[in-house]
Amino acid sequence: MSEKLYLKIGDVAKKFNVNTSLLRYWEQEFDFVKPKKNAKGTRYYAQKEIDNLSIVHYLVKEKGMTIQGVKDYLANRKSEKSLEQLNVISTLKKTKELLTGVRDILQKRK
Repeated sequence: MSEKLYLKIGDVAKKFNVNTSLLRYWEQEFDFVKPKKNAKGTRYYAQKEIDNLSIVHYLVKEKGMTIQGVKDYLANRKSEKSLEQLNVISTLKKTKELLTGVRDILQKRK
């Protein structure tokens, strides 16, 4: 199974279950989210940007933080350890989604 190197904004929005306008807003608010753009302005998100969006999504949507709260949190906790912890949470969520998908496939086979 091969993954794309870059995803378009619509695909990323579906992944996080948000509108594309929210992703564009987060792009303006957080300087570490900078997707590549082609001549037409189409955004292409590499895995690094998707991981960064995952951190923002977790803090805003799941922890209920405000945009300014996320900025303050990241500014005050810029240590590698805190970002590493957020990446671990992201990885665990991806693993859970994968395992849930496998479980659903196995249950359909019964």
